[in-house]
Amino acid sequence: MILVPSLRDIETSSTSRGETLVARLLQQVEGPRDAVAFHSVKLRSHSVKQQAEADFVLLWNGVIIVLEVKGGGVRKYEGTWYSIDRRGDWHKLRESPMQQAQTATFALRDILDEEKAGWFAHEAVVVTPDIDAPPLSVEWKSSHWWAKETMSVAGITTAIKSVAEGARKAPPRQKIASSDALRDRLFGEFSRLPAIDAQRGALIEEQNRATEGQAQVLSALAMNPRMLVFGGAGTGKSLILAEAARQEAGEGNAVLITFRSPALIRFFGPLIEGWGIDLIPFADLANGKQYDVVFVDEAQDLMNADGMDALDQVIRGGRAGGRWRMFLDPNNQAHVDGEFDRDVCELVKIEATQLHLKKNVRNTRAIVHIVQEYLGADVGDPGIVNGEKVHWHNVDGEADVTAAENISKVLVSDGVRRDDIWIIDVCSDAVPRLGDAKFVVTSPRHSKGLEAEHVVVCGLPELDDRGIAAFYVSVTRARVTLHILVSAEDRKRLQGLVRKRAGK
Repeated sequence: MILVPSLRDIETSSTSRGETLVARLLQQVEGPRDAVAFHSVKLRSHSVKQQAEADFVLLWNGVIIVLEVKGGGVRKYEGTWYSIDRRGDWHKLRESPMQQAQTATFALRDILDEEKAGWFAHEAVVVTPDIDAPPLSVEWKSSHWWAKETMSVAGITTAIKSVAEGARKAPPRQKIASSDALRDRLFGEFSRLPAIDAQRGALIEEQNRATEGQAQVLSALAMNPRMLVFGGAGTGKSLILAEAARQEAGEGNAVLITFRSPALIRFFGPLIEGWGIDLIPFADLANGKQYDVVFVDEAQDLMNADGMDALDQVIRGGRAGGRWRMFLDPNNQAHVDGEFDRDVCELVKIEATQLHLKKNVRNTRAIVHIVQEYLGADVGDPGIVNGEKVHWHNVDGEADVTAAENISKVLVSDGVRRDDIWIIDVCSDAVPRLGDAKFVVTSPRHSKGLEAEHVVVCGLPELDDRGIAAFYVSVTRARVTLHILVSAEDRKRLQGLVRKRAGK
């Protein structure tokens, strides 16, 4: 069964020995296709408290099961429930463990009702790993209180099946929520990805819900052996890839993340550190080594016959029968680095489930508008941030790196950290360097797939296919502010590009 977050994260963060034990058992359970378990779920509505927590939320054959885990002892004395810790001290509980599980279940039901998910079966279960047998009561079914005797992989599997099979049936004339829809909504509620607050001018790790599209992808990745995920720049492809790779590694799979640009090592390295995931540029893949799951970022760079043949060698079971996930930009950045063969892409599509990310979680609304207006590229709806307008700077002479450094100095004087600024020379293919003014100067080829808070774009090229692709990569790197330097000639070419698009 898939755990969210991973078992490793639960073992690191949980202070409950009982919850950790249950998590270890759940991970080893062989469940149906939709099976997933979410740990430590914050419920944003609750009948009594403003916010409550469910220790685990399970989805099993379309049935949602909420687990309330109580480590140590649990006892009812003179009508009041108590928990008993390892020292033998008694602690009064406000309500019975079963009532806690039931009220959390009702809160989750209300959340999904608000989202018009449809009717679904839901059950509340108490888990007490340290007591020998569950207490008997007419208030609950014996199948809904699991004790020490259930604490084995076989025992907990049987217990889950028993609860799911005995779940209540739908009343007549009710819209019934599909298992896939429930799964997507649960991932949307409880998977957490970084969001950007451009108004404050900084990247913040808000614990916001994943966007609907990202949740759908995370859900589908866990179920489907082969996936093609399409998304424009800034739609969160690489973040989803890293999260999915951690989940696969947590399942004990041998995982590879590969890509054409070695610069992506800097991005992925911190996200997967300590997970035992191989992070190898495509050109450095060793002959003979195969992986249970292969993730490809910026896959449009490798979407050609030679690239697909090489991937076939590293996927256990081959590309046709193995487990892989390719993330690519339909706006074809391969003009910048790599080779994209549309016919090969059509063949690969036949082998895989396809999903599209439609919400931009990097660029401000103004940047998205510029990309759409000048380049006609789909980088998603700007669903996370609004932010500042795009800053156009008219330059009398050459709109080059020297002019960009002057703009960058003004940003520093306004309080921007020097390290948060990139100058992207659109005409260049050079590796990143420190310029004369000690700002990072890079190129579209080496910034592709990466991002910076403040980007200054200079050196507008001829606007042929390669030049347009390079400009697209450059302007979509910015998280907070985008500055574009243009000479009089540059502006004429951009205006001509807009007229050409309008005439199509």
